[in-house]
Amino acid sequence: MGFRGLAGSTGFLLVLISFVEGLAIFDPAAPQCPEPFGEQAYAHPDSCHLFFLCTNGTLSIETCENGLLFDGKGAVHNHCNYNWAVDCGNRAHDPTPVSTPGCEYQFGIYPDSDSCSTSYLKCAYGQPYKTPCDAGLVYDAKTHTCVWPDQLIPFCNPAEIIGFQCPSSPPNGAAARFWPFPRFPVPGDCGRLITCVDSHPRLITCGDDKLFDSETLTCLDKEEFPQW
Repeated sequence: MGFRGLAGSTGFLLVLISFVEGLAIFDPAAPQCPEPFGEQAYAHPDSCHLFFLCTNGTLSIETCENGLLFDGKGAVHNHCNYNWAVDCGNRAHDPTPVSTPGCEYQFGIYPDSDSCSTSYLKCAYGQPYKTPCDAGLVYDAKTHTCVWPDQLIPFCNPAEIIGFQCPSSPPNGAAARFWPFPRFPVPGDCGRLITCVDSHPRLITCGDDKLFDSETLTCLDKEEFPQW
């Protein structure tokens, strides 16, 4: 019987657990890894914080760290994903946190303050690491991601975060061509621009090997500028 066929049976679990814990039991019917080479991970049929790991044909049972669960997609740590990102279905798990200062769980992402912030805390083994959002973004505790400041009004003030106040009427010059989403250069920064969305500023990065042209208000390849 194959690995997947055995995965749902009680007998399989008993044999497998005995096998991986190193008990002196030889059973020719013990499950084998479906692939002889490489590393593959498989969901445990009953537990969301356990999973089966095959490493070059060697089978073991692994446990996700506190704050992580297995879904077959996560790569936060050892094939496991953040608990809020995993749908366990009928698989059970223990939601009890093991907390340290700044970290509710040993692994997780958390706000680094009670106010609007351009950074967040990324916890690993209970140690919080202050991590910056990409330029122009702020941390959203509900989605566990960095978003545009105008998406968190009134919690965040986009003009304060970006350092720019969008005009309330169409501007003069090249910026007017892009109305109602006018564009503006960023003083001292040739790799970014400011665009206004619903009268709120957003900082946009041109991307690799591109620079912002203050005359056309577009991002161009570096080779298109005379100095390059």
